[in-house]
Amino acid sequence: MDGPDKWFFDKINRNLMQLHAISDVLYSGRTKFQSIEILRSPAFGKLLVLDGKIQSAEVDEFVYHEALVHPPMIAHPEPEKVFIAGGGEGATLREVLRHPSVKKAVMVDIDADVIKVCREFLPDYHAGAFDDKRARLYNTDARKWLAESKEKFDVIIIDLTEPVEEGPAYLLYTKEFYDIVRGKLTPDGLISVQSGSTSYVELVNIKAVARTLRSIFPIVRVYQADIPAFGGPWGFCVASMATDPVKLTPREIDRRIKARGLDKLRFYDGTAHRGMFTFPRHMRRALAGGGRLITDARPLYLYEG
Repeated sequence: MDGPDKWFFDKINRNLMQLHAISDVLYSGRTKFQSIEILRSPAFGKLLVLDGKIQSAEVDEFVYHEALVHPPMIAHPEPEKVFIAGGGEGATLREVLRHPSVKKAVMVDIDADVIKVCREFLPDYHAGAFDDKRARLYNTDARKWLAESKEKFDVIIIDLTEPVEEGPAYLLYTKEFYDIVRGKLTPDGLISVQSGSTSYVELVNIKAVARTLRSIFPIVRVYQADIPAFGGPWGFCVASMATDPVKLTPREIDRRIKARGLDKLRFYDGTAHRGMFTFPRHMRRALAGGGRLITDARPLYLYEG
């Protein structure tokens, strides 16, 4: 039997490549900041690809976005104001707006063209979130916007592309940026960060993000979720000055989910929460080792190490 005619090569790291069969190219272009493609995969449905890296896939995007958003949102007793850096698909905004306590969600993504393309080709991702009256959308540099804002936020979510040299995101992973974030959080506020692969052989990015967050915040927790479109387990960090999501029991997580009417979640609940923060022994040892500090003067780039 003949194989597919088209393949997409997704570089996981400098030593590992994942191939995706492609049945159709729905969109291909370049913005001022990055390349963008919308591809159709027989295995994963529609794929959003930025600068040659898969950002989300139709089949399992709910895992990524629920994992990124709901641990900090549920850990906060009543999140009213939320800031999102990146998140061009609108799916992170979608998950934030599920919470009835949210009165304002500010989303800052530098690339208006990505949002335009996603509005057209990925309507199931944003599910109308861009048009919610609680949403505020700005197309500018997220770090600059946050630094100049006088607002405080209960939850800040960093949903950015990985730090590629000359890309739009690398200065939003640094100690200096996290220091800005700390100043914009309410006393019990939390930040969550997509932090790269948690494959045992590719921990450079997440260890560096965790160490850098620990230079600013006293509470930093690393967690993961399996996302097949990304080639395996994917890591996140959540940090706070006062609120520790690991202290919440599965029963309390489920109670808060029910109280907030989040009955349509597909991935996240109390059992999933406990599992995400639980690593086997070899991973606990590997993650405990020191990553390097990311600074403006010495940023971290994908494929480093």
